[in-house]
Amino acid sequence: MTHAPDILATSRLSNSTSLSSACWQPWLALLCTVLWMTPAAHGQMRADLPGNKAAAAGPKNLLAEAARSVGVKQCQPAINRLSALAISGTGAHDVLVDWDRAHPDKGPFFSLTGIEYAGASAAVSITAVPQDGGACSVSAERISIAPYSCKSIAETELKGYSATPLLPTFTVYVSPTEPGGSVSLVDSPPGCLIIRRYVQYNWTEQTKMSVPAHK
Repeated sequence: MTHAPDILATSRLSNSTSLSSACWQPWLALLCTVLWMTPAAHGQMRADLPGNKAAAAGPKNLLAEAARSVGVKQCQPAINRLSALAISGTGAHDVLVDWDRAHPDKGPFFSLTGIEYAGASAAVSITAVPQDGGACSVSAERISIAPYSCKSIAETELKGYSATPLLPTFTVYVSPTEPGGSVSLVDSPPGCLIIRRYVQYNWTEQTKMSVPAHK
């Protein structure tokens, strides 16, 4: 059984910026331009990474670039780490971020990343909240669907995990070897919805992230 690689990572939104990366066709030397648009509703930014450029050079870390460009500093290392794990092995990705425009380095940073593999795709949500003393609280969730039953996935890939049924069709699995992490399987016949979740408080650059291993 083969699945795409996994990871496992209210402020006032006062402005909005949209970022798109549009590349010319390969026969036009892969020339790229960055287009900025500024709607007026809230602090939100979108970035595109075309598949042809990703295949040629590997995916750029658009989420890390987006956080840096809007003024995030304290939680930048945590965002770099989690987003790098999220896009590892992908062919293309696209990000949507929300932040407090008035206080970008003091308020929460929210993001949603669409990731694409060969023949598969997933969504990753990463949130970083700055804390006193230079630390950050972080949360990452990876959401995907597999064309297998949840029971078969649990039996083959989650051996040794403790299972807690929340609903008859919704079970959460945790392991003492992955503190802060969990895997939720939601029956979605004929497949299974997989939610990998990771949370850590008071993260600093010296903190070792106990991110759940790839499955």
